Amino acid sequence: MHRIAVLDDYQSVAADFCDWSQVPGPVDVVEFHDAVADPDALAARLEPFDVVVAMRERTEFPRSLLERLPNLRLLVTTGMRNRAIDVAAATELGITVCGTGASAAATAELTWGLLLATLRHIPREDSSIRAGGWQQTLGGDLDGARLGVVGLGRLGSRVAAVGKAFGMDVVAWSQNLTDERAAEVGVRRVERDELFATADVVTIHLLLSRRTRGLIGADDLGRMKPTAVLVNTSRGPIVDQQALLDALHGGRIAGAGLDVFEAEPLPPDHPLRSAPRTVLTPHLGYVTRGTYEVFYGEAVEDVAAWVAGRPVRVIGQ
Repeated sequence: MHRIAVLDDYQSVAADFCDWSQVPGPVDVVEFHDAVADPDALAARLEPFDVVVAMRERTEFPRSLLERLPNLRLLVTTGMRNRAIDVAAATELGITVCGTGASAAATAELTWGLLLATLRHIPREDSSIRAGGWQQTLGGDLDGARLGVVGLGRLGSRVAAVGKAFGMDVVAWSQNLTDERAAEVGVRRVERDELFATADVVTIHLLLSRRTRGLIGADDLGRMKPTAVLVNTSRGPIVDQQALLDALHGGRIAGAGLDVFEAEPLPPDHPLRSAPRTVLTPHLGYVTRGTYEVFYGEAVEDVAAWVAGRPVRVIGQ
């Protein structure tokens, strides 16, 4: 019998999307609905399992953890890239790592939800009207405003296209972006300083790496207009957290819409929870029914193929 752990099922919905009857032979499946960060507790929890299904980067799998899981033989991640998994160590230890398909649409869509909610103060106005109030704020405009896209890959390109549909002047920057690539998307490449100094909305769409960790700091935020807002649906550590808090509390930017954080789940006493002019969501970018159908459906396919001796979507080989 194969023992399968499904991790970080925060909403207790994994069972709705997984048909484990596709896996040959008997299986014992356990869904875990909480996040465990302590290495000792995590190792003790996962030690009995030979298969683990990880949801994105909610749980880290460094070499130090993998070496404490002698029964683990298959590690499935949703998506085909997971920087929280030491794939080289897993391969060396004889653990197969497989991935699933993914869609860029869901996170791009949430970007616009956060952008509009922040720019038009929707949460504040919602709270006010429920408390018996009426108009409290003045919102910003999109038509004719400048959208600065930091990172023009799959997600950034989708967000840029919507910005153009709103009638925005869309510019972009990243460390490797060329004029030709920007033109392919129908936007203009500008230098980093110009983007932050002139954009009315800055939205981040970069991969987290050593090069991008802390990339956006006090200097960038200090260049932003006091009427501009920042949106981050990429990864929390790309933005210097203390610099962002300082900018918000100092009124140096108009607001921030954040779906990602340095520590996730966000601790109850985290200072961002009480920061002014923010709209916060709990890393919902990919958390949609359509995305989960792909994630969990293909995770089951990965397990079934591995059990049959023909693994698919193998990462690192």
